Amino acid sequence: MRAHFNSALLTPMSAAVTAALALLGSTPVYAQPRLPEVRVEARLDSPLNNDTRTDSASLLGLTPRETPATVEVIDRATMESRGLRSVTEAAQGAVGVTAGDNPAEPAAFSMRGFTNSQINTLYNGIKIGPQNMTSRVMDTGNLERIEILKGPASLMSGEGAAGGAINFVTRKPHSGAVENEAYLSFGSFKTLRAGFGSGGSTPVQGLDYRFDVNRSSSNGFIDDTWSRNVHISGGLDYQVSSNLKIWGAVEYKEDRSSAYWGTPLVTTTFAGANATSIVSGTYGTLTGPITIDGRTLKTNYNVLDNRHTAEEYFVRGGFDWTLGSGLTLRDQMYYYNAKREWLNSEVYAFDNLTQINRDRFYVAHDQRLIGNKLELQWDAKLAGKDNRMVAMLDYSSLDFERPGAANFPGDSVPVVAPPRGTYGLLTTQRQTADIRNTALVIEDRLKLTPALTLIGGVRRESIDIDRTSVNAAGANRPGFPFSTSFHPTTGRAGLTYELAPGFTLYGQYATGADVAANNLFLLASNQPLQLTRARTIEAGVKHLFWDKKAEWNLAVYDIERRNVYAAAGGQALNIAGKQNSKGVELSAAVKPVQPLSLWGNIAHTNAKYADYTFAGGSFSGNTPPNVPRIVANAGASYRFNTTTPLEVGGSVRHVGERFHSDANTVKLIAYTVGDAYAATEIGKARLSFRVRNLTNEKYAIWSDPFYPDQILLGAPRSYELSASMKF
Repeated sequence: MRAHFNSALLTPMSAAVTAALALLGSTPVYAQPRLPEVRVEARLDSPLNNDTRTDSASLLGLTPRETPATVEVIDRATMESRGLRSVTEAAQGAVGVTAGDNPAEPAAFSMRGFTNSQINTLYNGIKIGPQNMTSRVMDTGNLERIEILKGPASLMSGEGAAGGAINFVTRKPHSGAVENEAYLSFGSFKTLRAGFGSGGSTPVQGLDYRFDVNRSSSNGFIDDTWSRNVHISGGLDYQVSSNLKIWGAVEYKEDRSSAYWGTPLVTTTFAGANATSIVSGTYGTLTGPITIDGRTLKTNYNVLDNRHTAEEYFVRGGFDWTLGSGLTLRDQMYYYNAKREWLNSEVYAFDNLTQINRDRFYVAHDQRLIGNKLELQWDAKLAGKDNRMVAMLDYSSLDFERPGAANFPGDSVPVVAPPRGTYGLLTTQRQTADIRNTALVIEDRLKLTPALTLIGGVRRESIDIDRTSVNAAGANRPGFPFSTSFHPTTGRAGLTYELAPGFTLYGQYATGADVAANNLFLLASNQPLQLTRARTIEAGVKHLFWDKKAEWNLAVYDIERRNVYAAAGGQALNIAGKQNSKGVELSAAVKPVQPLSLWGNIAHTNAKYADYTFAGGSFSGNTPPNVPRIVANAGASYRFNTTTPLEVGGSVRHVGERFHSDANTVKLIAYTVGDAYAATEIGKARLSFRVRNLTNEKYAIWSDPFYPDQILLGAPRSYELSASMKF
């Protein structure tokens, strides 16, 4: 633990962790409310997990097959079999999803033409704030599954879901025999992962537990970019009676690293024979075509005393109470606390000669969130038809303090072999945001016929914001303090039709809303105090066939977002009146014979700005950053059932060219990477060897339009040896 974190919080957490470890054989912890216990074991019955109940796509407890929208589930078995170590790696295998870990906003995602804070990031269905302020690099070790809901999704998660929502579901208790597991892996760049989990029923009748701990570390493929992460989670479910369950859950996460903020764009004239084909085009005032210098592929331009840290606590609890007469009452209370800190040189701008001009930037977060979700479910007949309605009252109060740099010193260093230096003088100033959110959500499903179902919902939200911002002397900045409110109404209406057993057609119209200027935490009084409005029209097919050995999904969509503000670099914003996105997504999985599994997906996205004019030019018709036209994944595995079982497999991923900013003058070159693995089982242990990026492809994985002078490189070829055991 770092000294800059609140040490008063460490004592109770240490005591809680010690107590949980002491109880490992009989109690530990975790839970999740909603429907009766449904363990995620659906892969053999549904190759694409369309028959797994999800928490983030509907209040009605529906599976993806029953939901009139695109919902993807990456379950525990998938993460283990494909060797998905982080949520970023996991999301990249989903249909049309790309991701990056820029330190300013790690675990950033792009899908259906939208990125970053246009996609809500949820933790067990709870939104803690905009992605570009609150998300962190996260290991998959403690996760049960990842749920991805695409398209405007404000019905479920509120403001900020213009592009969809991604929900991380922590592992939870189950009833039955105690199951333990442990895993350990070591690989390139001194990457180490270790974890232990245990769950099942305790000697106390009706009391189930879950406990997980994960530790990961790496030295990174860029010089001096080490990282250290810890995640501890646990929960208890107590079935008090046949109609009442109470539960509690707690999580602790800490991450620290020496951050890599990117590799600078330079001119081909400067790079000469070292020019590397990762990017193309022209940029800003740089003279001539740009490239990446091959001598800088491992260079870290950050200062030696940089800091990039976070510590998070999450406590949740509630009950699930069947009242009778088709009524069920559920409640979830939660408290979240986070402290984050960045002290870095973040911008690396080539000066057209031989130097990189560097900045200095500091910011910290002290965030506290408390909230409650109360749901009432009513199952009844409506005109003789089966009907389920759920009403939810959702309230949260967020207190956010943001001390940050008031002075911005800088320096210049050589492009090749730069001296690292230190941060230097730091003068701070302070911002705050207090946000109170109240939402009433009603969702209903009516079975018009055994095959035809009407599903719809509406969300009325009230958002009240109080903002302050002072300079280094403590004086209010112009326009501060100020208060404002938003009252968006969003919703969804859709139909599902089971044309034949396992063959479902669906269609939907849905709406979303988010803040026009960056996010609620940073909204300023001199920015247009309005919400963007997004709507989607989507239709598709979900088909399970061949005795449940094969499955495919097809989705076609049209999304429009209005009142858009876009990053212009250096924390500036431009107005882009409208953003349109149209696309097609196809995914399939099949198990033709017991030892062989095949899967693949492809997405075509056509995203464009419209009415995007500003003093000096227009970006109308341009594509938003980090949005490839084509993304495709495919994989296969085969198991040889010999005396010592052997499984071999691999996957390939193709990402089309993307633009690094709204100007569309710099392209990130398309890339294709492949992974392969071999695994065997000895008793209860599974041993595997994995190679990632087999061809050692050099590529740009991500760019941040707020840092347009540089791009983020993808990892080179790496190796990993791992062992796991379930007992």
